[in-house]
Amino acid sequence: SGLLTRLQTSAPAIRTLSSSNSFSQNIPSSLWKLGRLNHVAIAVPDLEKAQSLYKDVLGAQVSETVALPEHGVYVVFVDLGNTKLELLHPLGEKSPIASFLQKNKTGGMHHICIEVDDIKAAMTELKKKKIRILSEEPKIGAHGKPVIFLHPKDCHGVLVELEQA
Repeated sequence: SGLLTRLQTSAPAIRTLSSSNSFSQNIPSSLWKLGRLNHVAIAVPDLEKAQSLYKDVLGAQVSETVALPEHGVYVVFVDLGNTKLELLHPLGEKSPIASFLQKNKTGGMHHICIEVDDIKAAMTELKKKKIRILSEEPKIGAHGKPVIFLHPKDCHGVLVELEQA
């Protein structure tokens, strides 16, 4: 019962802390807004095996394989209702996924993709904030919409893709 008493006495302190200072007060209003998680991309050494895992074992809706030569990848989308997984497999010699798989033989998480309402405004503001963008201009991504990638060293080790919503 000593634990319960401690929990009851510390709970009000936690409540006051969270209600007294909202984090959003500290964020300046911006010309663009971050939206929802669009997908998590996973590099896979064997696309058919990965498709089979999500479709046959886990029972997810899995798309056909799509070739995106301008990005050097084959992609398969796994629909999870609230978001998607993007399975990536190398296409061509210069595929960024080929070099990723050389370092990570069994595959692994490659990037996350978050939607933005204004990709050009996002680029301008992020450059001012010293976030490196891996291309001069947005490219057309797998969903036919403009995308950019942010340098993982500027995003705590995560390759972040922003997609125009």
